[in-house]
Amino acid sequence: MWLAVVLGVLAPLGVGAVVGAGVRRGLEGGRRAVPVAAGWCEAGVGLAWAAVATAGVLGRLAPAAVPVLLVVSVVAVAGVATDLVAGRLPDVVTLPAIPLGWAALVPLGGAAVLAGVAGTVALGGVHAAVAVLAPGSTGGGDVKLAAALGAPLAAAGWWAVALVPVAAAVVLAGVALLLRRRSLPLGPPLLGVTWVVLLAVH
Repeated sequence: MWLAVVLGVLAPLGVGAVVGAGVRRGLEGGRRAVPVAAGWCEAGVGLAWAAVATAGVLGRLAPAAVPVLLVVSVVAVAGVATDLVAGRLPDVVTLPAIPLGWAALVPLGGAAVLAGVAGTVALGGVHAAVAVLAPGSTGGGDVKLAAALGAPLAAAGWWAVALVPVAAAVVLAGVALLLRRRSLPLGPPLLGVTWVVLLAVH
């Protein structure tokens, strides 16, 4: 039994590392390339996928929710890397995340997919409105990222759509205060809080 558990965790760790390597190469080869140091994407995706697998093996994550967490893990690692390294969220990260997020909801059922589409429109729309009403407060990459994350969050529950952006803003403010920085990227806390919430509620 323990051998099966260990293999069930180690295999996603290894596969995730391979996927992470592909993500890093994709970021470096795009039209607006973002070079990321070797090992960061590999370790990030590998560890995230291992955590998802561990939650699944322990029965704390519904099997139908695994694809959602795997997709969000990849988007989170790629988004955090690019936002920290280059200060932006490129289209190569945010745009594919929208249809991939919808597809990952299919195992959860048609209602989850419909909620996901609505969540994309709702959260993306709110961030787009903020970008228009308060120029400079939110970038285009943040708007597209919000649209991508709106799908899995709405599928988990509309409370998550409301809670996660607020929690991310609190985390961002706390880190900025701690580091004595007046401006920090929103992407990393938004992605991190989203991943933690989704792993906890599914």
